[in-house]
Parts: sequence; structure tokens; C-alpha cells
Amino acid sequence: MTTRSAYDVAIVGGGHNGLTAAAYLARAGLSVGVLERLGHVGGAAISAEAFSGHPTRLSRYSYLVSLLPDQVVQDLGLDISLVSRRTASYTPVVRDGRATGLLVERVEGEATRESFRALTGSDTEYEAWRTFYTDVAHLGWAVAPTLLQPLPRASAIRSQVSPTTWNDVVASPLGETIERRFADDTVRGVVATDALIGTFASLHDPSLIQNRCFLYHLIGNGTGEWRVPVGGMGAVTEALTKAALDAGAEIVTGAGVRWIRPGADGAEITWHDGRSERGLTAGTVLANVAPWVLGLLLGEPHDESTKPEGAQLKVNFLLDRLPQLKSGLDPEVAFAGTLHLGEGYGELLSAYGAAAAGQLPDPIPGEVYCHSLTDPSILGDVPPGTHTLTYFGLHTPASLFAEDPEATRAEALRRAIASLDEHLVEPIESCVARDADGNLCIEAKIPQDIERDLAMPGGHIFHGDLEWPWTSDRTRLSTPAERWGVQTSHESVLLCGSGARRGGAVSGIAGHNAAQAVLESR
Repeated sequence: MTTRSAYDVAIVGGGHNGLTAAAYLARAGLSVGVLERLGHVGGAAISAEAFSGHPTRLSRYSYLVSLLPDQVVQDLGLDISLVSRRTASYTPVVRDGRATGLLVERVEGEATRESFRALTGSDTEYEAWRTFYTDVAHLGWAVAPTLLQPLPRASAIRSQVSPTTWNDVVASPLGETIERRFADDTVRGVVATDALIGTFASLHDPSLIQNRCFLYHLIGNGTGEWRVPVGGMGAVTEALTKAALDAGAEIVTGAGVRWIRPGADGAEITWHDGRSERGLTAGTVLANVAPWVLGLLLGEPHDESTKPEGAQLKVNFLLDRLPQLKSGLDPEVAFAGTLHLGEGYGELLSAYGAAAAGQLPDPIPGEVYCHSLTDPSILGDVPPGTHTLTYFGLHTPASLFAEDPEATRAEALRRAIASLDEHLVEPIESCVARDADGNLCIEAKIPQDIERDLAMPGGHIFHGDLEWPWTSDRTRLSTPAERWGVQTSHESVLLCGSGARRGGAVSGIAGHNAAQAVLESR
């Protein structure tokens, strides 16, 4: 329960960005109160025992970390460990009736080159791969150091990379770039998937939202490496919570905010604790909610047509054992990284076309992760061979599930499993553990679940379309909030979640930047 009726800063939403902002601001000596609607903090960054009778704690929603800057970890003294996966990716395919695949090591070596050669018939595609990702890395090196600084101008970033790199990643639809740079359908698909995770778009979309998604997936800490948090995503939330509380911030759970009313000298917040309506005032309110939700809290007109739409199918499995692959690759190598399914370039284009026409894709493009190969600590006391498996399906927008959510969920799950079974010696369900009631340990989440559980409108995991992590040379940057990319139409209300200019994914960047805007304005 809050001990104050007034704070220097009140934060609406106790997700990881809200906790990050709270820790920075409280460490700076400000009074900070965090109001969280749910009975726990963390938002999507939580771990949970999803299956009865099993102690394994799954990263139930978000599942990997790339964008969390090392500086935030150091600044806040976060006791977390992010571990590298042994494999970057494996893509099983059937070529000329033969089960094979494309292996990419996390540190690329001869096995990666040989895999490209065996699949494509020469070294041409691998050399194109190396050249392209070297170019992308140069852009990542230019952008990454700016993520915790005031917004850079586009010209400042552009001056640090070649004209070819800027054109291929920033100026032209990524589909054109991929088709120009690569020839093999599988290689093209592996490149393209980073543009579509959490983003429903054509690879040729002129808005370039797919390019922006691609960039965010490849700039974290200047390397773009996606790492596994030891102890699950909940360990990140626990560390941030401790940092905020130790600094003196107050956190209230079960606090559903009803209204935010900005005024001349701050803002008033009305919230409900489950028994009665309560209120507080703050000099500044940080909104760790989607901008669309913030509009509702501010009393703006409700416009359903502007609501974001998520487009992912998330499936959690608990396995008794890892399945064998038809290609013969060791499953502890194949499943250690990102396993691509139905993500050939042609399949991605077809899947988008089907979904855009209102049809569930078949196959559904998706990828699989086995976090317990990298972090066995999440398993708990379980029999040898037990593993977690996470499937993330693309091009499954919320609108496809609207008419009959349960029937469509069941069909989407069937198709996701079929895309995995195509490459396995035995059906995946023969490897799935059973819970205390004898049911298969399989949990499928559709966008409607994400919206219901986490109040992310439309189930959009980024709270809306991502924006470039810089601003145009003509944009006004006259206030601290504008300079840090966290402004709203109200001076006393700032964004601090994934809907901020440099939000999206588990990063803490938006929370850090909102805190810096507050401190700069004082």
C-alpha cells in the first residue's frame, strides 16, 4: 500500500521499463510510486510454473534478451546473468526429397561455411551472408551507443555507414534488399524472419515497418546477440524490482488505474485497489502502458480503428526428451539456438498473403527455442532428459482469431505442431510430458490472450509499430521529453514503455530514457 498521496513521479504500470525508471529516479532522490494493475510486477517478463505437477518455471511470454544495455545492468547493479546460446540458428529443410538443413553457429566457423556449401552448392551465399551482416553490424555499432542518449538525428547515423548499407537497411523495403543480395530461398528466409517477429507486415511494405523491426533485432549492445537470462525472464524482473525497492521506490500491485488528469503543475491519478477508489498526485506521470491505452486513461475519444494488432502465436511445451531430427543433426545442437520452421522466403511471402486475406497460413511460419539447453536451472527437480520448448509463430494477426478464438487457436496449434513434425523422426507429442491431471504439457497463447493477460492492445508485443531509433533532421527537440523520445501531448505525462521512441522488447531503454527526461527537466 502507498504511504503517500503525492509523489515526485508516479509510474503507471510495473513492467520492466517501469521498474527501470523507478530505480533510476529513486536513486536520484525523487519520491517514486509504481502502480501495477496485476497482482505482480514484470508484465511480459515473468517466469511461471505453467504445468501442474512440474516445478519447471517457463518464461511464459517474452523469452530472450538482446536490447538490454550492459550500462543499465551496471548502473542499477542488477544481479542477472545473460548466457549465450551455443547455436545461432538451424533451419531444417527438405531438398530433392532429402532431409537436410542450414546450421549457423553463434561464433561462425567452418561448420557454418560447410553447411551453407552443402545446402546451396557453393560458397557464394555464405560470402553474401558474411558481407551483408558485416554491413548491418556497422549500422548497429553506430546506433547502439545512442540508445541511452538523447535522440540522434538521422544524418548523424547515416554519416557513419556506407550509402549501400543505409539504402539496403533504412531506405529500401527489406524484401528488395534480400532478393538483391541472396539467391537461395532458405537463406533469404533466415534473413527475413528478424523483420517479422512481432510485426505483421509484407517484406515489401513501403512503410518500412519490417525494416525497423529487423534493425531492432540486430542492434542490442552493438552485437544483436539474443541471450538467455539465467533463471528465466522472471529473474530480470526480480533484479529490477530489488533495485527499485532498495533505492526507495514504492510499488503497489493490484492497483488498477482508472484516470490520469494532467494539470498545470503535474497530474492526478485515480486508481482502484479492489475495494475502493483512491487517488494521488504527482509532478510527472510515466506511462508504462501502450500509447493507445494511455489515450483511454486520459479520457481521449475511443477509436477502435487505431488500436494496434498483434500477430503471434506463442506455444510453451514441456518435454520428457528432445526429439530426433530427420536430418540427423544432434538435437542438442539444433534446438540450442533458433530453429526455423516454414520460414523459407517463399513460405513467408505466401503466409503473409494468406493472413492479409483473412486466412490462417498453412504452414504457419515459426521458430522454436529450447532455453533449458542453455539454462537448466529453470527445470527444477525433474527427471533427466526433461526440457522446455517455446514456439513463436508469425503472421497470425489477432483478426484471424476474432470470430472463433478457441477453434482457430486449436487449428493454429495443430498447424504449428505439424510444421515441427515434418522434420522429426517421431511426432513431438510423443515427447511431451503430462501434467498432474494427465494432460499434455502444451500451452498456446494467441494475441487475445496477450491483451487479456497483459493489457497490451490487440496483443501487440511492441505496443504498436516500432519507430526508427533516431529522428529526422527537421524534428523539433526543444524539450527534454522530445529529446529523449518519450513525449506525449501533455507536458506532465511521459511514455516509459515499449510505445516510446526506442521501446520494444525487454530492454529497459524506454524506462531509462523517461527517467533521464524527468531528471533533465528538474
